[in-house]
Amino acid sequence: MSPYREVDHTADWALHVWAPTLEALFVDAARGMQALAGVSAETGGGANATRRVVLEAADAESLLVAWLQELLYLGEAEGRVFDPIAIETLTPTRLQARVRGRETGSTIRDIKAVTFHNLAIRPIEGGYEATLVFDV
Repeated sequence: MSPYREVDHTADWALHVWAPTLEALFVDAARGMQALAGVSAETGGGANATRRVVLEAADAESLLVAWLQELLYLGEAEGRVFDPIAIETLTPTRLQARVRGRETGSTIRDIKAVTFHNLAIRPIEGGYEATLVFDV
């Protein structure tokens, strides 16, 4: 069973993500966002490129939005899908990761931005969950 699922939303797209650790939540949120856009590691081909991503934010929710926005930007600018994703350091205000991107061409569904709409990373039994809303 996938650690994320699309959620009905009136105007945008929403994604509910759950994972046993905060690191896994960030990775699964990235994979889920790419899946919503219609790209995955299986659709990628061509040359690989590894990127180091270092981000800081005021809190975990802002960091999650910054992380997904960075991957969204890199994916669009370079025409890549990112997998594998290795989180090296993650605190509520700092993320350091390495991502490997494969050329993917274009996305099937365009995502303009990651929003803060009702965003909260919540502890749950066995881990964490969050619902993300994407502007399309």
